[in-house]
Amino acid sequence: MATKTVHLHWNPEEEFTLQDHDGYNVIMKPKGVSASDLLPMALAGCSSYDIVGILGKQKLDLQKLIVTATAVQDDDPPWRYRKINVHYKAVGKGIDPEKLNKAILLSQEKYCSVYVTLRDAVEITYDYEVVEEE
Repeated sequence: MATKTVHLHWNPEEEFTLQDHDGYNVIMKPKGVSASDLLPMALAGCSSYDIVGILGKQKLDLQKLIVTATAVQDDDPPWRYRKINVHYKAVGKGIDPEKLNKAILLSQEKYCSVYVTLRDAVEITYDYEVVEEE
């Protein structure tokens, strides 16, 4: 079983810096990303990484993947997430929409740790579109 340690560094100038287990930094608010936005961002990033890899193995001509995660949170503290919809827009030549859908499902069912962790706590939905690049 893998163990990963992440870090947060704060200084008196109100800078919060997150650092992943590989040493990459993410700046948090007030000068960067809000902590709660990291949740839908992580879901979009995790699934997108899988989808790009799956479609690449199928030798599909994916030129861009644009992902939008729209999240619904409670209005009052602790602002719990209730729903996240992830929209995938695949841009390329000759991309079969059904193959894109299968790649999304494979990510959700097998590869994306963020999805698997959240699926019992938050309603997660998705939709997709394929845009033919000229």
